[in-house]
Amino acid sequence: MAILRFFLKLLSVALVLFQVGCGLMTQSSPVSKIRPGKDFLPDQTVAIAAFTNQMAEKHGFDKLALEAVFREVNRSERALQLITPDPVSKPKNWEAYRERIIDSSRIKAGVNFWKKHRRELKKAEKEYGVPAEIIVGIIGVESFYGKTKGNFRVIDVLTTLSVEYPEHPRREARMAFFRHELEQALLFARDAELDPLSLNGSYAGAIGFPQFMPGCIRQFGVDYDQDEMVDLGESPKDAIGSVANYLKKHGWVGGEEIVVQARVESVTPEQLKHFLGQGLEAKFSIAELLQDGVQIEEDVSTEQKYGLIDLQNGENPTEYWLATENFFAITKYNRSYFYAMSVVALGNAVKQARAPRLVRYRRN
Repeated sequence: MAILRFFLKLLSVALVLFQVGCGLMTQSSPVSKIRPGKDFLPDQTVAIAAFTNQMAEKHGFDKLALEAVFREVNRSERALQLITPDPVSKPKNWEAYRERIIDSSRIKAGVNFWKKHRRELKKAEKEYGVPAEIIVGIIGVESFYGKTKGNFRVIDVLTTLSVEYPEHPRREARMAFFRHELEQALLFARDAELDPLSLNGSYAGAIGFPQFMPGCIRQFGVDYDQDEMVDLGESPKDAIGSVANYLKKHGWVGGEEIVVQARVESVTPEQLKHFLGQGLEAKFSIAELLQDGVQIEEDVSTEQKYGLIDLQNGENPTEYWLATENFFAITKYNRSYFYAMSVVALGNAVKQARAPRLVRYRRN
């Protein structure tokens, strides 16, 4: 087995990585014995050692083997640089954002992806109710259909971000998030019998075609090619099934609309603020919205709930849309209106390029 050969070479003893039930045996190992790889500060080393103890006690990892893994882990300065927000706040501009995402090369790649995996896309749409164009849109936005999956070693970036994070109002919460994802990455590697040092992904630790964090892989990953493993890094089929499963589990309803463009010239500033301040949730009936001045030019379902979203365009007029729970399901993937709308727009652009005809941002 590859993982056994890896640790035989690393430790020169017959250690089986992640042997269940060894927590008690290894608890007496002193914290000071762990020395992670390059550039970690002493207090960070202590934090990593404490994490190793926790993994041994909570999940039954072999502590000596896990310490050997962390001796190979390196601090990722590049991940810290990339995750640091731009200090200069720029006005939001949906059109500029859209143009960066939806260009001819990405649309062409999407057409090829759809053609190659049309059976799996059709199957996922039938099983989960998620349209093929939405799955194609997410994979295109996330990784350019596998072109930009990331070449960071996942355990390096997750370890780094779990003990060190740029100044931020929610710094401690974000470090806790990455600590949780480090835990999930190790559990995923154990479950899949993978060397944890072999996992590659983005500077934030997201993996594969759909850029799932390790916890999402464990919770929502689907073995859609039925080879007895979830492989989002190399299996587009698994990625298709996993994206559809994720959206379904986050509220996607098959056959319902996604977004419908709206006008708000007749809405009072107070009411507009109220409509826009409801978070990532559809709360209003179409009757309520129309009664308070929202205008639409399409027939929509009177049974659904809607939320009003704004897409700011810098100095140009803001776009307003009515969004359903299907739209907000996409925001569970990334909590951004721009992101969710780019998924819808890219998916529809690819769909139209495959079979040119009028494509609207809704399901009929």
